Amino acid sequence: MPGHLPLIGVSTSITVDKHPERAYVNSTYLHAIQQAGACRCRCPLSSVPPPSIGWRAGLDGLLLTGGGDMDPALFGEVPHATLYDVAPSRDTVESTAVRIALDRRLPILAICRGLQVLNVALGGSLYQDVGTEPGTEIMHSQEAPRDQPTHKVVVEPGSRLAETLGTDEIEVNSMHHQAVKALGAGLRAVAWAPDQIVEGLELSDRSRFVLGVQWHPEELVSHSSPPAASSPPS
Repeated sequence: MPGHLPLIGVSTSITVDKHPERAYVNSTYLHAIQQAGACRCRCPLSSVPPPSIGWRAGLDGLLLTGGGDMDPALFGEVPHATLYDVAPSRDTVESTAVRIALDRRLPILAICRGLQVLNVALGGSLYQDVGTEPGTEIMHSQEAPRDQPTHKVVVEPGSRLAETLGTDEIEVNSMHHQAVKALGAGLRAVAWAPDQIVEGLELSDRSRFVLGVQWHPEELVSHSSPPAASSPPS
């Protein structure tokens, strides 16, 4: 439709230690969406009401944002001592949103925690603390400012992610301690940190635009060149 501005559904973080419960989203996500040309955003994905016909009406895409840890009960494990900010209601809402978006063939971009949600929603599992399992010398929870890249990521040439980035190697920021362990159904790993932690996922079905990245690209927008004009993903 000429002049149509895409409407993007954006998931929200949920407070776990305040009453009443609060849902919020970092403004950097919204600024990055607007800079990319999708000037309309909807942030409906909190714990009440559950995702249903209401939130998805008219959406052109789904953005899963970062935040606290996922409940390891979802992939059959007991909690690690480093677990923090677990919000089971958010896990439920976002996992349901993933399934609805996939059923509707909506484009999905999953960032940091969002990548983990995408993986677990499709039956995958997570390392609960990459520093101890599997173990690494790379600082995945950086102390540098959020907009500063701190390690390299290698991207599989020819993947949807490489085509989207326009490169097969990138410097990224890193603010996570959970990471992909076993892949969810239909997903494949397409990017890795130097320690082989998975940094990018996409659907094996290349006709679908479903990408997950473990870093926070919305914080790196100021370091990026403006994207070239292109047709929207199918």
